[in-house]
Amino acid sequence: MLTQVAEGVLIHQSELLQNNTAVVQGNDGVLLVDPGITGDEMRCLANDLRELGQPVVAGFSTHPDWDHVLWHAELGDVPRYGTARCAAFMQDLLSKADWKARAAEGLPPEIADETPLDLFGRITALPAEAAEIAWDGPRVRIIEHPAHAPGHAALVVDGVLVAGDMLSDLFVPMLDLGTANPIEDYLVGLRLLEAVVDDVDVVIPGHGSVGRGAEVRARINLDRAYVHALRDAQVPDDDPRIGPAAKPGWEWVSDIHEGQFQRLTHGDNSNG
Repeated sequence: MLTQVAEGVLIHQSELLQNNTAVVQGNDGVLLVDPGITGDEMRCLANDLRELGQPVVAGFSTHPDWDHVLWHAELGDVPRYGTARCAAFMQDLLSKADWKARAAEGLPPEIADETPLDLFGRITALPAEAAEIAWDGPRVRIIEHPAHAPGHAALVVDGVLVAGDMLSDLFVPMLDLGTANPIEDYLVGLRLLEAVVDDVDVVIPGHGSVGRGAEVRARINLDRAYVHALRDAQVPDDDPRIGPAAKPGWEWVSDIHEGQFQRLTHGDNSNG
């Protein structure tokens, strides 16, 4: 089901991980950001758009995690963009003979048989210096940053921040532990998002509920406090996404936190 979150911007949310597909309406059709995550959900999205008379004219992947580079034939054969680093990551993966097995390893077992990989990861690189998506629709600014994953980018369109896998009310910040300075990289990403916060009234996270008004900045502050706690080798005791305050059914996010806390505080990449 499509839900309008701002003028010309809608979302379609998955069931298992509450992934948000952002739908931006243009003059001739829509830009889809991070569509997913099961075949049935993507077919539902395609049907909803057909009922609105809104064909898909382009796609965008905010980053190369498996659940952000999916596609379905019913969404159409259109350009699917990403940053140059995001596209390079996917091209490297797809060049490997066992890429489908590697991609399947990351799928939650509950939906492993329901998530189509035939069109997985076919991302076209935007120019490295691209600051906007060129399309026949409202201005869509690209905010590329080093947080979370290679080539991660947020989008700003008509007062809406499409944040990718950041600013979630369900997930704590998930750092890219493969980089030399994951903590500083994440703080850089938050600073770049904070730089546009006065231009937006709505945030669409990759997972979870839409934030509005003052909540946009509050989520940035919450994420920063979490990352600062990791930097200082402290366990955040008041983060509502982990521990006793976690949303029912999402207690496993505490395991994500515990895993990266151990890596960062006992490994060689805890500085930043």
